[in-house]
Amino acid sequence: MADSSTEMLQVEVAYAEENTQIILSLDVPPETNLLQAVEQSGILEQFPEIDLEKNKLGIFGKISKREAILRDHDRVEIYRPLIADPKASRRKRAEKKNQASAQK
Repeated sequence: MADSSTEMLQVEVAYAEENTQIILSLDVPPETNLLQAVEQSGILEQFPEIDLEKNKLGIFGKISKREAILRDHDRVEIYRPLIADPKASRRKRAEKKNQASAQK
């Protein structure tokens, strides 16, 4: 019989807020998907504001489907919704830069 510890996958579940970042390590069975790993990690109890209907999930910075099967040493990331529109933020920065250079 094979050692049960060799049959488990080591994965991490990560979540970050403005001032807090947490990375939880856990062992999961093969064929575990992203959603299952998040649920098994206990992170939803630590951060009740996480809404899996709104927050996207990914592996190492790449958005993935919740049903995607994990591999050994994957890091599941829970992404918060954007606060500001990236295009609008870039536009504001460009306008400020143009105004500053016009005043010189």
